[in-house]
Amino acid sequence: MCDESMEEFSGATGTGASATFPMDVSALRVKGFVMLKGRPCEITEMNKSASGKHGNAKVTIVGEDIFTGQRHEDVVPAEENLDVPNVVRTEYSLCDITSDGGVSLMDDKGDTRDDLKLPEGKLGEEIKVKFEGDGPDLMVMVAKAVGEEAILSYKISKE
Repeated sequence: MCDESMEEFSGATGTGASATFPMDVSALRVKGFVMLKGRPCEITEMNKSASGKHGNAKVTIVGEDIFTGQRHEDVVPAEENLDVPNVVRTEYSLCDITSDGGVSLMDDKGDTRDDLKLPEGKLGEEIKVKFEGDGPDLMVMVAKAVGEEAILSYKISKE
Protein backbone atom coordinates (compact mmCIF):
# COMPACT_ATOMS: atom_id res chain seq x y z
CA MET A 1 0.00 0.00 0.00
CA CYS A 2 2.82 2.40 0.79
CA ASP A 3 4.47 1.80 -2.60
CA GLU A 4 1.19 2.37 -4.40
CA SER A 5 0.51 5.74 -2.76
CA MET A 6 4.09 6.87 -3.38
CA GLU A 7 3.75 6.00 -7.08
CA GLU A 8 0.56 8.06 -7.37
CA PHE A 9 2.17 10.98 -5.59
CA SER A 10 5.31 11.07 -7.75
CA GLY A 11 3.32 10.64 -10.96
CA ALA A 12 1.01 13.52 -10.15
CA THR A 13 3.78 16.05 -9.61
CA GLY A 14 5.75 15.57 -12.83
CA THR A 15 9.43 16.44 -12.61
CA GLY A 16 9.00 18.71 -9.62
CA ALA A 17 11.01 21.50 -11.26
CA SER A 18 9.60 24.99 -11.30
CA ALA A 19 9.77 27.20 -14.38
CA THR A 20 11.36 29.99 -12.30
CA PHE A 21 12.93 30.54 -8.91
CA PRO A 22 13.48 33.74 -6.88
CA MET A 23 16.95 35.28 -6.62
CA ASP A 24 18.19 38.40 -4.84
CA VAL A 25 19.01 41.21 -7.28
CA SER A 26 22.48 41.56 -5.74
CA ALA A 27 23.24 37.94 -6.79
CA LEU A 28 22.39 38.52 -10.47
CA ARG A 29 25.27 38.92 -12.92
CA VAL A 30 25.77 39.92 -16.56
CA LYS A 31 25.41 36.84 -18.83
CA GLY A 32 23.04 35.31 -16.24
CA PHE A 33 19.30 34.90 -16.72
CA VAL A 34 16.33 36.83 -15.30
CA MET A 35 12.65 37.33 -16.06
CA LEU A 36 12.05 40.86 -17.39
CA LYS A 37 8.56 41.97 -18.39
CA GLY A 38 7.45 38.34 -18.10
CA ARG A 39 10.06 37.07 -20.60
CA PRO A 40 13.21 34.95 -20.02
CA CYS A 41 16.20 37.20 -20.71
CA GLU A 42 19.99 37.01 -20.64
CA ILE A 43 21.34 39.98 -18.70
CA THR A 44 23.43 42.28 -20.91
CA GLU A 45 23.83 45.27 -18.55
CA MET A 46 23.39 46.04 -14.85
CA ASN A 47 23.82 49.47 -13.29
CA LYS A 48 23.36 50.27 -9.62
CA SER A 49 22.45 53.78 -8.52
CA ALA A 50 23.53 54.97 -5.09
CA SER A 51 20.93 55.37 -2.39
CA GLY A 52 19.93 58.94 -1.75
CA LYS A 53 17.68 60.96 0.47
CA HIS A 54 14.59 59.77 -1.45
CA GLY A 55 15.05 56.05 -1.09
CA ASN A 56 17.16 52.98 -1.37
CA ALA A 57 19.56 52.01 -4.14
CA LYS A 58 18.02 50.95 -7.44
CA VAL A 59 19.37 48.56 -10.05
CA THR A 60 18.74 49.00 -13.76
CA ILE A 61 18.75 45.63 -15.50
CA VAL A 62 18.87 45.34 -19.29
CA GLY A 63 18.39 41.97 -20.92
CA GLU A 64 17.84 40.31 -24.26
CA ASP A 65 14.97 37.84 -24.65
CA ILE A 66 16.59 34.44 -25.20
CA PHE A 67 13.95 33.41 -27.76
CA THR A 68 13.10 36.61 -29.66
CA GLY A 69 16.22 38.75 -29.16
CA GLN A 70 14.04 41.66 -28.04
CA ARG A 71 15.58 44.08 -25.53
CA HIS A 72 13.87 44.50 -22.13
CA GLU A 73 14.74 46.85 -19.28
CA ASP A 74 13.59 47.18 -15.69
CA VAL A 75 14.52 49.27 -12.64
CA VAL A 76 14.14 47.51 -9.28
CA PRO A 77 15.16 48.12 -5.66
CA ALA A 78 18.58 46.59 -4.89
CA GLU A 79 17.19 44.42 -2.08
CA GLU A 80 14.31 42.93 -4.10
CA ASN A 81 14.00 39.33 -5.34
CA LEU A 82 13.42 38.69 -9.04
CA ASP A 83 12.36 35.50 -10.80
CA VAL A 84 15.10 33.64 -12.66
CA PRO A 85 14.08 31.15 -15.35
CA ASN A 86 15.31 27.55 -15.27
CA VAL A 87 17.03 27.34 -18.65
CA VAL A 88 17.91 23.87 -19.94
CA ARG A 89 20.20 23.60 -22.96
CA THR A 90 20.41 20.39 -24.97
CA GLU A 91 22.50 19.54 -28.03
CA TYR A 92 21.00 17.54 -30.88
CA SER A 93 22.27 16.26 -34.23
CA LEU A 94 20.38 17.83 -37.12
CA CYS A 95 18.98 14.96 -39.21
CA ASP A 96 16.66 16.69 -41.67
CA ILE A 97 15.00 19.97 -42.60
CA THR A 98 11.52 19.81 -44.16
CA SER A 99 10.26 22.17 -46.87
CA ASP A 100 8.12 24.04 -44.33
CA GLY A 101 11.11 24.66 -42.00
CA GLY A 102 10.49 21.80 -39.57
CA VAL A 103 13.56 19.99 -38.26
CA SER A 104 14.25 16.41 -37.30
CA LEU A 105 16.67 16.16 -34.38
CA MET A 106 18.42 13.24 -32.66
CA ASP A 107 19.89 13.28 -29.15
CA ASP A 108 22.99 11.37 -28.01
CA LYS A 109 20.82 8.39 -26.96
CA GLY A 110 19.39 7.99 -30.47
CA ASP A 111 15.94 9.39 -29.65
CA THR A 112 14.46 11.66 -32.32
CA ARG A 113 12.07 14.57 -32.19
CA ASP A 114 10.26 16.47 -34.94
CA ASP A 115 8.41 19.18 -33.00
CA LEU A 116 10.67 22.21 -33.61
CA LYS A 117 11.16 24.57 -36.54
CA LEU A 118 14.22 26.37 -37.84
CA PRO A 119 14.62 29.78 -36.24
CA GLU A 120 13.56 32.71 -38.40
CA GLY A 121 16.07 35.18 -39.79
CA LYS A 122 19.80 34.95 -40.21
CA LEU A 123 20.39 31.98 -37.87
CA GLY A 124 17.81 29.81 -39.64
CA GLU A 125 19.26 30.65 -43.04
CA GLU A 126 22.81 29.86 -41.89
CA ILE A 127 21.75 26.47 -40.53
CA LYS A 128 19.89 25.64 -43.74
CA VAL A 129 22.86 26.58 -45.96
CA LYS A 130 25.33 24.61 -43.80
CA PHE A 131 23.01 21.58 -43.75
CA GLU A 132 22.43 21.59 -47.53
CA GLY A 133 26.16 21.91 -48.24
CA ASP A 134 28.50 18.97 -48.47
CA GLY A 135 30.03 19.82 -45.10
CA PRO A 136 30.02 17.71 -41.92
CA ASP A 137 27.05 17.05 -39.67
CA LEU A 138 25.57 19.92 -37.70
CA MET A 139 24.78 20.03 -34.00
CA VAL A 140 22.09 22.46 -32.82
CA MET A 141 21.62 23.78 -29.30
CA VAL A 142 18.01 23.88 -28.11
CA ALA A 143 17.10 25.96 -25.09
CA LYS A 144 13.98 25.36 -23.02
CA ALA A 145 12.63 27.85 -20.48
CA VAL A 146 9.19 28.76 -19.09
CA GLY A 147 7.41 26.40 -21.47
CA GLU A 148 9.13 27.61 -24.65
CA GLU A 149 11.74 25.81 -26.74
CA ALA A 150 13.82 27.02 -29.65
CA ILE A 151 17.06 26.41 -31.53
CA LEU A 152 19.49 29.12 -30.41
CA SER A 153 22.79 28.16 -32.06
CA TYR A 154 24.63 25.56 -34.09
CA LYS A 155 28.11 24.12 -34.52
CA ILE A 156 29.81 21.77 -36.92
CA SER A 157 30.23 18.31 -35.44
CA LYS A 158 33.87 17.17 -35.11
CA GLU A 159 33.09 13.47 -35.52
